Amino acid sequence: MILQGKTFLITGAARRLGRIFALAIAREGGNVIIHHGHSPDEAQEVAHLATDMGVKAWVLEGDLSDPTNVEALLERAWEMAPLDGLINNAAIFEDRNLWQTDLEAWQRHLNINLTAPFLLSRQFALRLSTAKTGRILNILDWRALRPGSDHFAYTISKAALVALTRSLALALAPRIVVNGIALGAILPPSDGNISPNFLENIPAQRWATLEEVEQTLLFFLNAPTYITGEIIHLDGGRHLV
Repeated sequence: MILQGKTFLITGAARRLGRIFALAIAREGGNVIIHHGHSPDEAQEVAHLATDMGVKAWVLEGDLSDPTNVEALLERAWEMAPLDGLINNAAIFEDRNLWQTDLEAWQRHLNINLTAPFLLSRQFALRLSTAKTGRILNILDWRALRPGSDHFAYTISKAALVALTRSLALALAPRIVVNGIALGAILPPSDGNISPNFLENIPAQRWATLEEVEQTLLFFLNAPTYITGEIIHLDGGRHLV
């Protein structure tokens, strides 16, 4: 078990990819703090599944859309257990173009997708023991490096998160390594909006498997600490098209 005895906070861990991340960590012996915004039942289910694997698990509720609450969220997490790693996974994803994106939607995307990872990462770095090497992993999107006109605020917030990932890697070295995974077609979008020719735009011509997602996550959580500021595209080559 490569993560035995280590503790990770995963934001947005009650459902979808966050759930997958939390359970993958638990299977490798890592303790998990399962953050959720509005999914208490699902978060408790993930916690039960994790504890059944023999690790410790806690549920942490918090609204990432309000920056004034975010730093206190990290403090509450640390009271549960000192962290070894932070996975900034929580995000919102709205299909709005430029003209459909009002100020409220714009700010909501920036608060959750960018400001929350910034504040959580800074607090994580301030609290991490000097005797530890910490890890921060930001969950990105292939759109961040190949922007289009749809998902306007989402794409820009993720592009900014790419820059934050690299800047944090510089600012926090050598004690904390910071990397990112830019995801492609992993799970169908929650809004169910899939183009009929969706796979034609992916060189690999398929969806990613959950095993591939878990392998990439675990690589970064156990990779040499000489790897920092790196972004792996798990997107079947979509960012190349």
